[in-house]
Amino acid sequence: MPRELACKKCKALTIGKVCPVCSSTDLTPHWTGMILIFDPSHSHVATTLDLRVPHKYALKAS
Repeated sequence: MPRELACKKCKALTIGKVCPVCSSTDLTPHWTGMILIFDPSHSHVATTLDLRVPHKYALKAS
């Protein structure tokens, strides 16, 4: 199974070489924690973390 990479800009997780959320190529294999956002418009967590696109995100990416 391929290792997921986290985008350093928006923290979205991907197995590709380009972030599916912000199209950045600045990805890192060093991330911790994971959160799934299904409906960002009704999620207090998504609002707090400023996540606007339904996706899988890392909580910390370095």
